Amino acid sequence: MLLVTGGAGFIGSNVVASLNEAGRTDIAVNDILGTGQKWRNLAGRRLAEFVPAGELLRWLEGRKLDAVVHMGAISSTTENNVDLLMENNFRLSLRLFEWCAASRTPFIYASSAATYGDGAAGFSDDWSSAGLARLRPLNPYGWSKHLFDQAVIERIARKDKVPPQWAGLKFFNVFGPNEYHKDEMMSLVAKRFDEAKAGKVIHLFKSHRSGIADGEQKRDFIYVDDAVAVVRWLLETPTVSGIFNVGTGKARSFRDLMTAVFTALGKPPNIEYVDMPESIRDTYQYFTQADTRNLRRAGFAADFVTLEDGVKRYVRQYLDRADRFR
Repeated sequence: MLLVTGGAGFIGSNVVASLNEAGRTDIAVNDILGTGQKWRNLAGRRLAEFVPAGELLRWLEGRKLDAVVHMGAISSTTENNVDLLMENNFRLSLRLFEWCAASRTPFIYASSAATYGDGAAGFSDDWSSAGLARLRPLNPYGWSKHLFDQAVIERIARKDKVPPQWAGLKFFNVFGPNEYHKDEMMSLVAKRFDEAKAGKVIHLFKSHRSGIADGEQKRDFIYVDDAVAVVRWLLETPTVSGIFNVGTGKARSFRDLMTAVFTALGKPPNIEYVDMPESIRDTYQYFTQADTRNLRRAGFAADFVTLEDGVKRYVRQYLDRADRFR
């Protein structure tokens, strides 16, 4: 059996779907479903067990698992309850890491590109103690993920008992089906799709930085299938451990992103630019791009889909259908 924490969430539910599609159904999912539509992320899936959040550690007692895929977290970059972030993103992650070490269970977990802060220290996934020490996350969410990365590396450096395989994944800007419960944390593709389909104008931020045109602020956008492919590769390659960036390695602009949505709909782009709120101008990131060399050196050889192909797949197979769920 394999455990996926956060298995009803965005990336987690796509991991479950991919495993199901490969014929694997001995999957236990741990998550909080709430009263919204998040359950629909799992409605078409086959599971062996569902483990409520408060019962996870007790459920693990005496079990033997093939692997733990730890995607569960409070993932909002605007969450300001730092105690809640620390309990969920740091302390629970440590408990799972230690359980996997004691039980000799592979442990794959979600870190985040938010650990890089404003990018002043670059986007290299150097997971040495010195490399991690250079990073300065901008928000409590990024800090909670960064703190756990550091805790893992400290245990490695001390030669503590660790899982036989451990891997942290610094996901960049992932987009794709089953992200709808994330509200304001959804990708711009999901947030603006209905407006684009209705022929309404899509507003993007003007640039307030010299040399960068309006709408040319860039991110490393990666389609969720490619992010899942990295998780699946690690599950199938137990000799690989480390902290790895999960992005395409090719930054693209928000203008490119929304143009791809209009193109997938067969419509001409209808984009206008508005002033960025003054409250975020000083901390707004104009560029993120994953350095993927460590992942490639470790042996991951699959190509990533282009932004245009990923957006087209998302729009035509999910967003432009009555049932948008995978």
